[in-house]
Amino acid sequence: MNIEEKIFKKMKLNKEKLIPYGFIKENNRYHYSKNFMKDTFRADIYIDLNGNIQGKVYDLDIEEEYTNFRVEDSVGEFVNTVKEEYIKILKDIADHCFEKQYFIYEQSNRIAKLIKETYQVEPEFLWEKFPNYGVFRNARSQKWFSAIMNIDKSKIIPKEKGEIEILNVKLDDEVPIYLKQKGIYPAYHFSKKSWVSIILDNALSDMEIMKLINISYESLNVKGEWIVPANPKYYDVVHAFDDTDTITWKQSNHIQKGDTVYLYVAQPYSAILFKCMAIETDIPHTYQDKNLSITQIMKLKLLKRYDKQEYPFETLKKYGVNAIRGPRSITGQLSKELNKK
Repeated sequence: MNIEEKIFKKMKLNKEKLIPYGFIKENNRYHYSKNFMKDTFRADIYIDLNGNIQGKVYDLDIEEEYTNFRVEDSVGEFVNTVKEEYIKILKDIADHCFEKQYFIYEQSNRIAKLIKETYQVEPEFLWEKFPNYGVFRNARSQKWFSAIMNIDKSKIIPKEKGEIEILNVKLDDEVPIYLKQKGIYPAYHFSKKSWVSIILDNALSDMEIMKLINISYESLNVKGEWIVPANPKYYDVVHAFDDTDTITWKQSNHIQKGDTVYLYVAQPYSAILFKCMAIETDIPHTYQDKNLSITQIMKLKLLKRYDKQEYPFETLKKYGVNAIRGPRSITGQLSKELNKK
């Protein structure tokens, strides 16, 4: 890999910035020249319409191309100075005319963007030895649900070579089924019993891949269970589900779509009366009065009603719930008790 490839490996060209920077369009490519080292050398940079970079350095004293700095085992202060100054020029172009990408290839970056939009998580680059390996972590369980890695193709398909990027996803018992599908392979660097690798070369569409990512995400997704207080003095929650099975409610930042919400109705009931599921969260909403301030709401779907005698506050105290002043998660023992019927 040459100098240009290393610097622009995870960069995407913004053509609109080339001419303002100083590039000149020549047929189907852009050209930029700059003298350096007190006008004794000149760098000529060429960028084609696909963003591919080619660079040459000329020794102006003899008007010939200078290539010594490209020799890997070359030594000497002068050669290293030429290389360093040339790299500065390339990095300045990268900073001003390109956009930093998470990964190397187009589909990899599209998938990373879709993951961010869908699950609100970004890749984490954890290893100095493998700086291009990015893992995606389930925000609740903190477990990885996918990883994008750049490897040699031979690690996936023997006898074929060349750099590729793969996506690893966790499919558990469905692994044998998906391995029959074109573009899906036994996992590299992950358990082959539970994970598969997908080459990100557009053999599978983005939407096909996102379906597999969702399987992986859900397999590692720990659903939350919450007790949420409701004051019947301000809202007739007791009759809220009389004519519908879905209501809106003030959103707690910690509650996510798919979580279970138990509505605890305050005096004169002082008991859990409803079991619901949060079917939509983070809905923008503005409301303000002397008792309540709301900036976002959620939709709750009724799953079950409880009699006020089933889970009064005195019973909840036996499971460590000594106060319900705001949304709070519940213990495993209480979860089992609430779900036993």
